[in-house]
Amino acid sequence: MKFAVNSLLFTGTMTTDDLPLLNKVADMGFDTLEVTPVDPDAFPAKALRARAADLGLSLNANFALPVSANTISPDPAVRQAGIDLGRKVVDLCVEAGVEIYCGANYCAWGYLPGRRRTKKEWDWGVEAFRAVCAHAADAPITLAVETLNRFESHFLNTAADAVRFVEEVGLPNAAVHLDTFHMLREEDDLAGAIRATGNRMAYFHACGSQRGVPGRDMVPWDATFEALHAIGYDGTIGIESFNPDNEKLAQLVCIWRDFAASPDALATESLAYLKVKTAEVFGPDAVAGLARPAAE
Repeated sequence: MKFAVNSLLFTGTMTTDDLPLLNKVADMGFDTLEVTPVDPDAFPAKALRARAADLGLSLNANFALPVSANTISPDPAVRQAGIDLGRKVVDLCVEAGVEIYCGANYCAWGYLPGRRRTKKEWDWGVEAFRAVCAHAADAPITLAVETLNRFESHFLNTAADAVRFVEEVGLPNAAVHLDTFHMLREEDDLAGAIRATGNRMAYFHACGSQRGVPGRDMVPWDATFEALHAIGYDGTIGIESFNPDNEKLAQLVCIWRDFAASPDALATESLAYLKVKTAEVFGPDAVAGLARPAAE
């Protein structure tokens, strides 16, 4: 099993100035850095690829489409802007050597029209994501759609939604990304949703129910890891939290307090817990560099 951490826990940007972050997370014991091309025009794709290769680190990318590039907008020009931006981000990811491009990459994050999802929106979303996946057809990258809770999107809220969506997209590089933070708010049975997703799942975020350290929260971690084991999941387990001192980001994700002594502590304590839990369920051979967590 590989373990990842999202760059937004440490920085609200991803430019050449942020390249030392790769050394930092490698030293912490992570296998993968999940980068966010906050500003695609300033995203140092080639430099990231070179630094990651030097460190033996892999890269994933998480990017949310803005409302100005909403692939389920009633405005066809806005939908096309979403397709164009999705293709641009895919090209940057391929240049950087990213393995999985995940997140709200299929419609605008935060778009809440105040009603249920419509059939037209569904068809627009499938068509747009199919176009972006087709653009990446010859590249060694998977595009994984993340289910979001009702306060962030009305479009894909459950694992069943995401599975149906990627099945209708119908391309082999389209997959599902699940996140316990969102799942705890939307699924009737978190572990059951993982089992039902099965081999459609390409990426998994193991996040505390409050975005804090796993094991100090309300997620049923034993059942969660048993479900991951049941489907034979052997991908990457990612940690996604955010720094409340970054005011712009904190406003977007509504985080107003600290969940650990520092971002570094949140990362290392989360990693330690997840490695122990993985070893308990999958066996010690599934985890490299196993260490006991500071607290459970």
